[in-house]
Amino acid sequence: MTPTDEQGIAEAILAAHDAREPLAIIGRNSKRGLLRPLETIRGQAARTLSTQNLTGITLYSPSELIISARAGTTLAELEAAIAANGQHIIAEPPDFTALFGQAQPQTIGGVVAANLSGPRRIAWGAMRDHVMGVRAINGTGESIRSGGRVLKNVTGLDLSKLLTGSHGTLAVLTEITLKVLPAPEQRATLVLRGLNPARAVAALAAALGSPYAVSAAAYLPAAQAGFIPGIGPGPVALVRIEDFAPSVAYRTARLRADLAEFAPADILDDTQSRLAWSAIRDAAPFAGMQGAIWRVSVRPSRGPAVAEALEQTFGAAWFLDWGGGLAWIAGPATAEAHAAVAATAARHGGTHTLFRAPETLRAAVAVIPPEPAALAAITRRVKAAFDPRGILNPGRMHAGV
Repeated sequence: MTPTDEQGIAEAILAAHDAREPLAIIGRNSKRGLLRPLETIRGQAARTLSTQNLTGITLYSPSELIISARAGTTLAELEAAIAANGQHIIAEPPDFTALFGQAQPQTIGGVVAANLSGPRRIAWGAMRDHVMGVRAINGTGESIRSGGRVLKNVTGLDLSKLLTGSHGTLAVLTEITLKVLPAPEQRATLVLRGLNPARAVAALAAALGSPYAVSAAAYLPAAQAGFIPGIGPGPVALVRIEDFAPSVAYRTARLRADLAEFAPADILDDTQSRLAWSAIRDAAPFAGMQGAIWRVSVRPSRGPAVAEALEQTFGAAWFLDWGGGLAWIAGPATAEAHAAVAATAARHGGTHTLFRAPETLRAAVAVIPPEPAALAAITRRVKAAFDPRGILNPGRMHAGV
């Protein structure tokens, strides 16, 4: 089902609610393979409800730094519109179409529903932090409007933040309003070579703690560094600075001097920096790999220990983003490997997501950590309030929810 307007979405959901029929909520299905396969309801497999025909920018005020678009609008269309006015999406959302082996472009609704953020998340926050408002349809076909189109609209409960990252399990997003910012005039990236993981993360921490407003920090071992344009062989720590050209030149030079105690630094120019960070943002080192991919969120200082432990356990390939706080892990699509990732993440005080895997593995394991009993009870109550018959993406995040 591909309705062309919000009313069509509401009617489709209401019909499914009355029939107790599960619905698979998608945009263009560019993230197939993420999280759990959907569960049946009374033996019925889910019908697909797509927002791909809800397209178009409904409001754009460059002077107010606000843009609204229907959920099926492609991210590329949105980015092109604001780039024409020298602006950008703050959270630097990644494009995982290659990672998931999909040809369809991703939509803004899908990006927000999954709360996807890129390397700039370490400095500017997640996608959730820049969603100003949403329109959506809940599991009974009712229209929801939350937030607004101005920065100081704080009336009522902020459902925008709740629905961002809910993966279509609470309501179907139909329109998104985002805050945007002026795009940086120039970028430069410091490249520190030859550091071991712990020493590299210490350098990244020093950079992030400096007064030079670093906007991204990553570490790639030699095996993954080769997939990043312009980097060359060997392990690298990368630190990005963005702003007006004179400011970038000054801050890059000062930071290069401050980090000299760790390693001499090469500098990538604006074009090279764009290519390198796009590859890191989109997890390009893993795009052609078979097997499973996990994301482990952990305290940045623990990132190297998590990655190295999993490399020893099952030969994991890995790299670190967010100053060491996001460990990308690739390995065999087995329950044993997944258990090792989950246990290692928990041991180091972090959390995990089985980001891409065959359906058999995603159905058999907890793709995200089970919630504590008290939090799980709240989750069930929230789900019941939005979707009382559990028809929207049933079981997508947690079995039975």
